[in-house]
Amino acid sequence: MPAPIDRRLLLRRATVLGASLPFVGLIGPVRAEPPALIARRVFFDNPDYINVRLSPDGTQLSWVAPLDGVNNLWVAPLSDLRAARPVTRVTDRNISAEYRWAHTNRHVVFFRERDGDENWRAASVDITDGKIVPLTPETGVRAFLQESDRKFPEEMLLRHNQRDKRYFDMYRVNVVTGASELVYENHDYTGLITDSTFQLRLASRLIADGSAEVFERHPDGSWAPFMTVPIAETDTTHLLDFSADGKMLYLIDSRGRDKAALFAVDMATRQTTLLAADDDADIVRAIFDQDRRPLAALAITDRMRWHAVDQSVANDLADLGRYGAGDINFVSNSDDLRLGTVHFERDTESGEFALLDRRTREVRKLFTQRSALDGLALRTLQPVVIPSRDGLRLNGYLTRPVEAAAGVVPLVLVIHGGPYYRDTWGFSPVHQWLANRGYAVLAVNYRGSTGFGKAFITAADHEWGGKMHDDLIDAVDWAIAQAIADPKRIGFFGGSYGGYSALVAATRTPDVFACIVDLFGISNLVTFMATIPPYWGPWISVWKNRLGDPGTEAGRAFLVERSPLTHIDRAVKPILIAQGMRDVRVVAAESEQMVNALKQHGVPVTYITFADEGHGFVRPENRLAFYGVTEAFLAKHLGGRCQPVGNDFAGSSLKVETGAELVPGLHG
Repeated sequence: MPAPIDRRLLLRRATVLGASLPFVGLIGPVRAEPPALIARRVFFDNPDYINVRLSPDGTQLSWVAPLDGVNNLWVAPLSDLRAARPVTRVTDRNISAEYRWAHTNRHVVFFRERDGDENWRAASVDITDGKIVPLTPETGVRAFLQESDRKFPEEMLLRHNQRDKRYFDMYRVNVVTGASELVYENHDYTGLITDSTFQLRLASRLIADGSAEVFERHPDGSWAPFMTVPIAETDTTHLLDFSADGKMLYLIDSRGRDKAALFAVDMATRQTTLLAADDDADIVRAIFDQDRRPLAALAITDRMRWHAVDQSVANDLADLGRYGAGDINFVSNSDDLRLGTVHFERDTESGEFALLDRRTREVRKLFTQRSALDGLALRTLQPVVIPSRDGLRLNGYLTRPVEAAAGVVPLVLVIHGGPYYRDTWGFSPVHQWLANRGYAVLAVNYRGSTGFGKAFITAADHEWGGKMHDDLIDAVDWAIAQAIADPKRIGFFGGSYGGYSALVAATRTPDVFACIVDLFGISNLVTFMATIPPYWGPWISVWKNRLGDPGTEAGRAFLVERSPLTHIDRAVKPILIAQGMRDVRVVAAESEQMVNALKQHGVPVTYITFADEGHGFVRPENRLAFYGVTEAFLAKHLGGRCQPVGNDFAGSSLKVETGAELVPGLHG
């Protein structure tokens, strides 16, 4: 039962291990021959297969894959994958990778948006005749799936915000006809929790101090207090689902502990039972069968760790481990649990989708996720632990190029958005692209990153542009001390919150970095908080308490002081800024005001925009154009190798607003 928007993804992972890493000892006098340049398209085109799922009866297979360069929905009989065919024919923009089979076994519900506006609309497609039926309003609303159950094969619960952009009402929708019935008009709550009978059971709302109040709904429609989640727990406590009989609630909960764990709560007695926990990391996900029994729980330290709740998953993990290496993600199951699709994540080769047959305990390959990677020499994504100056352990991932065998190399610090998100292990297009060009690449899960316990998250309170940035500088210092990075050739690459961090780097620690790449980053925290989309409004109390309150004099002064724009006079190094003009999270004005200020202060800045993109570059043509510009920019300032642009701008909406002359090969 997904939430309408996860505000943690706002901006869409002592030297204990550091001193023991054998980096210095591996550096020898022999200069390695650089590998052949791998075309950018190999890294940044759409994958061949995404989200491979079984139909409930286990007879059909579905996935998202390109059709004429645009991601569409495909199906095939499990018995004959060569008969695969597209059942949608979208031509303008990728459909969402998230979709759901209806229990009719012939209808699939999928989602689309327009030009990055994040107004995801739902439709169903009949896989037998291709008929598409809209399930939510076609424009101006954001919709998502609330509930599906085999007791109601032709129906689902969907939510959207047509009536009030701040809140999401709940509808019972017929996926065959599109008929929609309002079942709950929502005026108060950010979260609604329903059960297998499509009954609304719990609801949550945020109050002034950022805490979440959870209420239980009585049969007469009245509400009573159920639980309170303090603000320190809101990123690590999540209500998941009810048992099939509705008597047990399953949730991930960090109250009374640092690392969140999976619990079951008896709704009659309120007795709580611990089902799964990890000593080193939060439980971040749980999987259930079609009878809503919990099967396993996932924690992620440097790699994925599954904790079996049901013995059947222990058997699954053993069978999958014998089949092949990689981090395992359980994707889907048939209703009878005989069959399941799984994904193997790997760092130096393509991921793989496979079919698990639990009756025979056999695993067989279905698809290679990115066939273009076959035969390429990719670089290892090495988990590292970096000590912060105040004693925190910062999980990170390091990729070193072939050239590192000869000594120090230029380094690009790649910083994730969120900030309440995290980097994880696996194939990284950005890491592999940069390593192929001769750069070391370091990603850091700075304080505030999720999955490492609530204390690690709350350590970021009021630390945007403060200790969160210190963590990044500590990571750079670590890489220099380990003889990985050339201190004179360090670049910064970040998007969203990572883009904000890039601008902080440009204005707070300009001497550390030779150049900066900012993707849709925040330049002014006050104007940013004033322009959030309406459906984030209910979350503003959390932001006020964690970041700063623009409604108070002290809070506003703090936000101004932590805004990169305030310290523009310190910026001196070349900056590349990229912006999607339909971005509703970090609006274009954030980039534009930064660009204007940089120009006024004589700082070399190149600003590129994409008219048909939002918070992230979805169209492959636009991704190729952006990375083509970025590659030339980094090569000029850090000295890495560069593939000529060629036709990588073809079909893109790329517009160079200013600074074309500052990037080799770029024209206005």
